[in-house]
Amino acid sequence: MEHNRIIATAAQKPINTLQITLTAEDENNLRIFERQILREIFGPVNIDSMWRTRNNMEIDKLTEGADIVRFNKAKRIKWLGHVQRMDQARPTRKLLDRKPMGIRPVGRPRQRWQEDVMEDLKKLKVQNWKEMAKGRRTGRDLAERANTNKGLWCQIMMMIHSR
Repeated sequence: MEHNRIIATAAQKPINTLQITLTAEDENNLRIFERQILREIFGPVNIDSMWRTRNNMEIDKLTEGADIVRFNKAKRIKWLGHVQRMDQARPTRKLLDRKPMGIRPVGRPRQRWQEDVMEDLKKLKVQNWKEMAKGRRTGRDLAERANTNKGLWCQIMMMIHSR
C-alpha cells in the first residue's frame, strides 16, 4: 500500500505546477480529477469478498488529507515570496510590481494571479506578507501553513454550495 502512496504523490506533483488563477469550479473539477486518479492507483476495496470502489473519505485518509489545490496554493505563495526577494531590476520582479495601464475591456475584470494569492494570504490571516517574504524560513513556513490549511478548502466548498 505504501508504494501506491508514492505513485500517487509522484503523479500529482507535475500537475501541481499550475501558476494560473483557477475559478472555484476549476478547483472543484481538479479535485474530482485527482480523486479519480487516486481511485485507480489505490484500487478497489475487498470487504467480505465483495469488491467496491473507495469513497472520498477513504481516499482522503490514504493521502493523509493531501489536496492538489491546497498544494498548488502553497506553491503560489512560495513563488510569490521568491519573486519578492528578487532584485528590483529583474524582469519577473518588475512584472510583480507593475500596475496595468491603458484601456480596459468591457465587463468584469478577470481575477489576476497576484489578487488570487493575496486572497489566500488574507484567508491565512497574514498581515505583512512582504516582510515575511524577506526571510526564506518564514516564507516556507507560510507556504506550509497554506498547504495544511483545510479552512481554504472549506471556504471554497461553501462558495460552491451557496450558488
